[in-house]
Amino acid sequence: MSDSVGVVATQRAVLTQGGPLELASGEILPEVEVAFETYGVLSPERDNAIVVCHALTGDAHAAGWHDGARRPGWWDNLIGPGKAVDTNRFFVICANLLGGCSGTTGPLSTDPRTGWAYGPDFPLLDMADFVAVHRLLLDHLGIDRLHAAVGGSLGGMQVLEWALEEPDRIDRAVLVAASSQLTTENIAFSSVARSAILEDPDYREGRYADHGVTPRHGLKVARMLAHITYVSGASLGAKFGHLRDTHGSGKRLAADFEVEQYLQHQGDSFLERFDALSYLHLTRPMDYFDPFADHPGSRPATRFRLISFDSDWRFPTAHSLRIREQLEARGVAVDHVEVASPWGHDSFLLEPPGYHDLVRAHLASGQVGRPSHAVDV
Repeated sequence: MSDSVGVVATQRAVLTQGGPLELASGEILPEVEVAFETYGVLSPERDNAIVVCHALTGDAHAAGWHDGARRPGWWDNLIGPGKAVDTNRFFVICANLLGGCSGTTGPLSTDPRTGWAYGPDFPLLDMADFVAVHRLLLDHLGIDRLHAAVGGSLGGMQVLEWALEEPDRIDRAVLVAASSQLTTENIAFSSVARSAILEDPDYREGRYADHGVTPRHGLKVARMLAHITYVSGASLGAKFGHLRDTHGSGKRLAADFEVEQYLQHQGDSFLERFDALSYLHLTRPMDYFDPFADHPGSRPATRFRLISFDSDWRFPTAHSLRIREQLEARGVAVDHVEVASPWGHDSFLLEPPGYHDLVRAHLASGQVGRPSHAVDV
């Protein structure tokens, strides 16, 4: 594991010791706990911090290994010693999203005002609320300014929102396969996924935990549908073709083709690590996201690099071009590169040729030196 950050542990911090968090909607969360991980060493000048923002079903475990785990963090190929996000030089922070189900306050958390889990009463969230927790975490760690913020998909949307909200706090930004406004088709896919959950008989108006059940069928179907949009037709064809699982034993209504079995596996494994209410609460803010309309006068000092993939049909290159045009119109430094990849939207988690080099080069511009010793955070 010479190129890995090694064994890591998720940390937790209460961010509302100075008072409750007021959400964009005006609703209040009296207590917010965040789960996060850090990699690398914070420089004495505290000028080498990079925040990594995760996508819809990610979590704080972006790199390294948990004790006993069978696989590393979800962006381990990008983050580590000598990698594109080089932990020999940078102090990297990744936090689980507000509303999630991996250690940060969300629908499964206890509302201190009632002593019961929030459940369906958890307030609706906005992209600005995700960013508010990132900002509070930086304050908690004593970090005033970021060398960079990096995010893919929903993670890139968070970075964009943050840069527009705090135009002088982030020096560089890398947005990978991101969007500043979902298409009608995007919203339609998410609507069908949410409907599968909401119309599952075991959803019980969101109070399924009180009844000892979960809307497993709905959540599984939601994941299966979403997963199709994350991959490309070419990658599915190359991996499965028209092969059948039964190898010619007759036709049937049940899953028969290998691609069907693959989607069944994706849906089943998702049930072991995600919650239905979190899925609902994290997908909805994406539908309403329109940061350039919400921040019409913002002109970030951030230098942006936008990366898209030619096979991504969920957030195709046109989404990155819209971001570029909007930023350029405000006089913001921005460049965009489309990378060739056979893997569709999920390319941001993989290593198509040239992709990691683009991230590395943008982070290295004006790069700080290697920290000589650790600073307490």
